[in-house]
Amino acid sequence: MQPTIYDVAEAAGVAASTVSRTFNRPGRVNEATRRRVLAAAAELGYEHSPQNRALPGGRHRTIAMVLSDITNPHFFELIRGAEQRAKASDVTLVIVNAEESQRIEETQVRDLSPTVDGFVLAASRLADDALLALAEKHRVVLLNRELAGLTSVTLAVGAGCQQILEHLASLGHRSFAYCAGPPGSWMGAVRWAALSAGAEEHGLTAHRVGPYTPNVANGGAAADGALRTGATAIVAHNDLLAFGVVRRLTQRGITVPDDISVVGFDDIFASEFVHPSLTTLGGPGAHAGRLAVELLIEQFAGRATQDAEQIRLPTGLVLRESSGPAPRAPAATPAAAPPPTTPPTA
Repeated sequence: MQPTIYDVAEAAGVAASTVSRTFNRPGRVNEATRRRVLAAAAELGYEHSPQNRALPGGRHRTIAMVLSDITNPHFFELIRGAEQRAKASDVTLVIVNAEESQRIEETQVRDLSPTVDGFVLAASRLADDALLALAEKHRVVLLNRELAGLTSVTLAVGAGCQQILEHLASLGHRSFAYCAGPPGSWMGAVRWAALSAGAEEHGLTAHRVGPYTPNVANGGAAADGALRTGATAIVAHNDLLAFGVVRRLTQRGITVPDDISVVGFDDIFASEFVHPSLTTLGGPGAHAGRLAVELLIEQFAGRATQDAEQIRLPTGLVLRESSGPAPRAPAATPAAAPPPTTPPTA
């Protein structure tokens, strides 16, 4: 069996990415390290060529990263981290958009299966059985979703939702409306479960409205639905939906946060620049992307553990202008027009 860059890396006591740079970008490796790598390669009989740059046990040096919605800026950091890690191991990363459709995701995975070595599925909408069946034939790592038996990288949503509840309660809010995202969103279900389960201990009443497609355009309908609950705060499925909620509230003459507070999820780059800037729960997106690809590569290298790993990364609530003290009275929906009067009869 031909030695790989992983064999050379182990013998030289360096990372596989260092071995790759030694042969492909020698100017980025110091002389002592370069000599150590070359000596290890010579001892093992490693010959650098495009063929032996392949993943150990793989055929294509290609990973597919399937995203539920590539237009969502939340995925930009995930892609950036995944791309960095793939490049360091001389692996090609193919980005695929599932368009929030289970059917499209199934088709893409089926068509790509013969030409890639594994999948990173970000916020997958596939059914549990479909994911388990895929994992029997291909190496799979999940992002933003967990499933027993599969390796995954997610954010610690439960702890993050507790931060949101504590924040709202500290501001005097007594109720909030959660504007739900897609019915097939595992992350959305986990968020609602955590928010609703922890509401009572913080003196809050939780309402759920939706589901809504999680984009700015659907924020209007989400805002209207949330207002009907009488809640003094709105928690949106993601930042894009929250942007649309704030826009609709402004159109209706309701001021954020004086009349009602708004909180999002993901902390995308625009959250700081909208007006008012958005309070939102964020996490290390780029690190999550890097870690997902690294776990997949470890499966190819045979260094993965027998048991599936479920890694949860910490989250943090970023406090900005869209959340504030609860108003003295809930934001009211416009009063209904009075019924027409009947003219007196003669």
